[in-house]
Amino acid sequence: MPYYVFRITQPNPLLKQLELKDHFDAYQEARRLARELRLQAPPGEQAEYRMVFAASQLEAEERLQEQRERPILMEWEK
Repeated sequence: MPYYVFRITQPNPLLKQLELKDHFDAYQEARRLARELRLQAPPGEQAEYRMVFAASQLEAEERLQEQRERPILMEWEK
């Protein structure tokens, strides 16, 4: 399964815009691209760059679109 690198912008809390940058078979190459894109981003840019491991581009996009619940903090974690 390949690794996909996406640029994610979120104009509002309900909508994420995903832009595929590239995909790789090796983890190291995908990680390198994600790090380079983060470093090259202009200051103040609201986009984030994420790498996803998935069987297809559609599955990767679905994983990034998922709304995850925030973890419950225990009293000792606060």
